[in-house]
Amino acid sequence: MTTAILSALPEEQSSLVDHLLHPQRVMHAGRAFWLGDLQGRPVVLALSGIGKVAAATTATALIERFGVARIVFTGVAGGVGDGVNVGDVVVAQDYLQHDMDASPLFPRWEVPGYARSRLVCDTALSAMLLEAARACVSGARGQFGLKYAPQSTSEDALHLAHHGLVASGDRFVSAAEESHRLRAMLLGAGHDVLAVEMEGAAVAQVCHDYGIPFAAVRTISDRADDTAHVDFPLFVQTVASRYAEHMVLALMHKL
Repeated sequence: MTTAILSALPEEQSSLVDHLLHPQRVMHAGRAFWLGDLQGRPVVLALSGIGKVAAATTATALIERFGVARIVFTGVAGGVGDGVNVGDVVVAQDYLQHDMDASPLFPRWEVPGYARSRLVCDTALSAMLLEAARACVSGARGQFGLKYAPQSTSEDALHLAHHGLVASGDRFVSAAEESHRLRAMLLGAGHDVLAVEMEGAAVAQVCHDYGIPFAAVRTISDRADDTAHVDFPLFVQTVASRYAEHMVLALMHKL
């Protein structure tokens, strides 16, 4: 069974390509796909592209062209849930498109034709990914240059792996007012979102359509507020890419 490792960032992909045995680069649909063996298992590595349409195209290509049996997605996100801090990770339990609005024909956030607003990730695959994420963040102190969460120096401020709802939309949420408004609106409708990003919900929908197991993990790079752009490249290089590398390698051992 071939596993697709979908990365949001080139830095995440390059670190995994370095671990491939018998790497082969294949161009398809204007994208580069890396085939090879990772931890003794066949994989295809790909970049999602930015935004829901690009990510859906890549996911479809992975299934149709390369016949992958499961998709695992890594990347970064803005933390919006209570207690979700920079340096934490969120393993998605399910996904919602926060910019989906076909009302009044359909309820707000419901995906037309699916009779639901939230698409659930694969339970077994997500459980393995969550275990790998927890092992990664528990050993992150002193390894990735991470320090305790800024609001505290207590033991309770160690970085955490969360499991819950993630929201995607074709918008980079980078203002505190917008972030708070978005969270409040979703929470008022019973959607307790932990993090926001721009691709995962689209991949979840494609995998739902094809019956392909899907799991996703996002490293929290910011709080989706006015400082979201600060030191982002440095965070990606020193933390997010190394998190992704360690979590994926650990997950491959569990498959």
